[in-house]
Amino acid sequence: MPAEPVAGHAIVLFDGVCNVCNSSMNFIIKRDAKRYFLFAPLQSPAGRSWQERLGLDAEHLDTTVLIEDGRAYLRSSAALRIARRLGGRYRLLYAFVVVPSPVRDFAYDWFARRRYRWFGKRDACIVPAPDVRDRFLPG
Repeated sequence: MPAEPVAGHAIVLFDGVCNVCNSSMNFIIKRDAKRYFLFAPLQSPAGRSWQERLGLDAEHLDTTVLIEDGRAYLRSSAALRIARRLGGRYRLLYAFVVVPSPVRDFAYDWFARRRYRWFGKRDACIVPAPDVRDRFLPG
């Protein structure tokens, strides 16, 4: 799925009301020393705009999306590519890419279906802290 890139960055679209997703974005931000990743909640105007550009169904999309090098990666593929870019020991997780994506995505989807029940969700997307606001796409 080609899309116009943001020079020198990858974009992570995430469920902005999901507590697990918000914690995951904070995890990435803290470990992304090169500031490679930019972020947008799926529910935000910027997130919806990217979903439209990529031809993704915004009404039924509730997964992490990584937009890198003009391509969109979903679910486990997005998570593994993000881990690879974080470096250090997290890079080792990319080895799971050898597992067929239907198997990886089955496990990803199993957890995703239960995340609200187990970890809850917010009524609205979080507002990023001032020190990381520049990492979020406007809109």
